[in-house]
Amino acid sequence: MAELVLTEIRDGVAILTLNRPEKLNALNYALIDRLLAILDIIETDASVRAAIFTGAGERAFSAGGDISEFSASVALGADVALRDFVMRGQRLTSRLEAFRKPIIAAVNGVAFGGGCEITEAVPLAIASERALFAKPEIRLAMPPTFGGTQRLPRLAGRKRALELLLTGAVFSPQRALELGLVNKVVPHGELMPAALEFADRIVRHSPAAVASILTAVARGLNQSIAEGLLVEAEQFARMAPTADLREGLDAWIGRRKPGHDGSCISRPDEARRASLALD
Repeated sequence: MAELVLTEIRDGVAILTLNRPEKLNALNYALIDRLLAILDIIETDASVRAAIFTGAGERAFSAGGDISEFSASVALGADVALRDFVMRGQRLTSRLEAFRKPIIAAVNGVAFGGGCEITEAVPLAIASERALFAKPEIRLAMPPTFGGTQRLPRLAGRKRALELLLTGAVFSPQRALELGLVNKVVPHGELMPAALEFADRIVRHSPAAVASILTAVARGLNQSIAEGLLVEAEQFARMAPTADLREGLDAWIGRRKPGHDGSCISRPDEARRASLALD
């Protein structure tokens, strides 16, 4: 049987390719379980600094859940379907959302249903100009089940999310960009180079600092601002005694590159130019 997830490590970046192109990379139970197992491995592998998700073939990132498999679970009753499908899918998207290393979705084609929910859950995403998105669960007479009713409104706003959730309409990558679902849209042939370049701009920095920012945002986003500020302060307190912060400060003051496996910006004027480039 073909490997469900193709894995390649390139310069500290794990490229994870959903590999069911004949099924438009639909998320069957075995594929979800394999992704969860790989995430467990790369989270504790210090040589892996970031991950990129993409889909095999030219047509799809992921068309969503495997409906034939899901239908068989539904036939066995709601409890079975909740256990086998809903909780498994929610476990995956929650894992992606809380992961302490940056994950970039490189959306190369159709991202419907669960494929769209993976894109919603990961912290960063780039879409090919050929990508298409949809929340088609309404057509099956059901709500999204991998977190789509919760994350899309937080990204896009209540009314814009409900329009997509209640109509099942297909929407373009440009619309996904407007909604905050993806960070940028690029020509199809430039998708993986753009994703790798995006990852490289992150992994040059302190891994501990990257993890602290991801954690602060993931934990604080759905809390009050006061509670979120406590999370932010907690993450700073964890970084304050580290060699990474000391090296970063010393390098900034000394106008040199830091020594924590990267090349952070070393001069204030360069920092200002970089912040403008990122906006």
